[in-house]
Amino acid sequence: MAKKRLLCLSVLIALLAVTAGDSGDGSELDYSKLSGIIIPGFASTQLRAWSILDCPYSPLDFNPLDLVWLDTTKLLSAVNCWLKCMLLDPYNQTDHPDCKSRPDSGLSGITELDPGYITGPLSSVWKEWIKWCIEFGIEANAIMAVPYDWRLSPSMLEERDLYFHKLKLTFETAFKLRGGPSLVFAHSLGNNVFRYFLEWLKLEIAPKHYIQWLDQHIHAYFAVAPLLGATETIEATLSGFTFGLPVSEGTARLMFNSFASSLWMMPFSKYCRTDNKYCKHFSGGKHVGTPSYHCDEKEFKSNLSGWPTKIINIEIPSTLGQIDDTFAFSKIPEANLSGMECGLPTQLSFSAREIADGSFFKAIEDYDPDSKRLLYQLEKSYLGDPVLNPLTPWDRPPIKNVFCIYGTNSKTKVGYYFAPSGKPYPDNWIITDVVYEYEGSLFSRSGNLVEGNPGAISGDETVPYNSLSWCKNWMGPKVNITRAPQQEHDGSDVQIDLNVEHQHGEDIVPNMTRSPRVKYITYYEDSESLPGKRTAVWELDKANHRNIVRSPVLMRELWLEMWRDIHPDAKSQFVTKAKRGPLRDEDCYWDYGKARCAWAEYCEYRYVFGDVHLGQSCRLRYTSADLLLHYL
Repeated sequence: MAKKRLLCLSVLIALLAVTAGDSGDGSELDYSKLSGIIIPGFASTQLRAWSILDCPYSPLDFNPLDLVWLDTTKLLSAVNCWLKCMLLDPYNQTDHPDCKSRPDSGLSGITELDPGYITGPLSSVWKEWIKWCIEFGIEANAIMAVPYDWRLSPSMLEERDLYFHKLKLTFETAFKLRGGPSLVFAHSLGNNVFRYFLEWLKLEIAPKHYIQWLDQHIHAYFAVAPLLGATETIEATLSGFTFGLPVSEGTARLMFNSFASSLWMMPFSKYCRTDNKYCKHFSGGKHVGTPSYHCDEKEFKSNLSGWPTKIINIEIPSTLGQIDDTFAFSKIPEANLSGMECGLPTQLSFSAREIADGSFFKAIEDYDPDSKRLLYQLEKSYLGDPVLNPLTPWDRPPIKNVFCIYGTNSKTKVGYYFAPSGKPYPDNWIITDVVYEYEGSLFSRSGNLVEGNPGAISGDETVPYNSLSWCKNWMGPKVNITRAPQQEHDGSDVQIDLNVEHQHGEDIVPNMTRSPRVKYITYYEDSESLPGKRTAVWELDKANHRNIVRSPVLMRELWLEMWRDIHPDAKSQFVTKAKRGPLRDEDCYWDYGKARCAWAEYCEYRYVFGDVHLGQSCRLRYTSADLLLHYL
């Protein structure tokens, strides 16, 4: 037991422990002063009822603080009541007259969405991450969650809930409570929330104090992000995406499109940007005109907006009479008119730019009742947002240490073909084909190759590679690349390429081999960076977008990076990749071929009453100091 306490004490330093040797005053931060702030992703926060709702024909009613998202029991037994508590008015984002829901608070609101013996593990989000922190001895007040109502647009989060004011106070409270800056962990939509917060903060703090505030309150930012949006959002918008819930696709579509946040995850062009509507510190907060959405010439040369293919291909009703009566040709992008013939179905194609600027919704608004509502929200809450148009690419955040982490090499959807289904709304569209990216190729659902501009590798099953890898543009002109197995290894399969030239706007593709049976992690780390800044990108083979925050590999790499940061003998800018051994008892296992515990340097056989198999009795040796010194 004493050995294990010593191990936990040593590894504790490896968790929420980051120094600020470049803090400007020459001082170093004590690891015990650091805190971690978690910003969850879309649908990753519990919502609780704030109403009394009687559900007819069901023994289950909704009372204040009852779980709404996600209570599968009530979803199955009283779906209409449940929908009342979930739906928002698509125009003003107010609650249903009969029921309102609000996000839960604290860590309990993000660990398991539907607690229970069976449903708990299936709906677990951040629970494993919290267990790691507890196992390594992190104090309860060192980890803070900032849940939000993921149904709302960014401006409505502030207008209704003062969310960004509260987030600012959370950072300041953590600093006052712990005495040091925080580490930000954001997943999926949580990164979009954090980006908006950084822009909102510029309007709350004097320009000369903005960077000072960031340096004082935020030491590192760990991002798992769809930085250019996700194509699955289109599927959810037009045909419905159930996320595994026991509801029909039409019901899922109806619910999803009532959320203004649905547009926050739409694909957008990497070549187009929007000027801010207000420049508070340079114009005295005066209105300086409507936002100007402009694209550079690359957008119109490729017409793919930097994506692998056209994202939407949609069939318009077939007869000319129908089109004359209900459809304005001015709403169709000019490039789509060439194939229109009398009496024949017309297929229109739309790029990410045409989705983000509203052209797509204008083109189909007479055929789809949701399009008018979505177009209204797009223009009000995104294109006209006075703080930021989130549907534009973003530059590296002005934070000392930035780590961008995502999964790769999974079959990922990048384009859709839709056609009218002949059914009433919300089931009025069907998917006729899907375009996937995988292993550097594009192919349809039937397996046929598709022309386009595929990336070197594919995305994480949810977000395409070109969207995830945008953060490589945050890196400097020279990059060090290392590829190593994800599992524990002795260094024999580690490949390194130093000082690789990096052109801004271009992908970084390593010239390295890979074994088809091994999952790798590829590290891209700044060789030359801005003074006082570090940037790194980690690509994890086969890491699923929704489950990556539960990945033991990700947790291990994060903790080792922090350990290197605080150690006075650390010589390199980033943690060494030469070797990876077990860090926890769970990492030790029995090697049946050698009839002993694997990794004998780290693990030993030590039976404890209650162990039911040999691997369970393999535990870490009493060599914690040596174990961690390997990673300096």
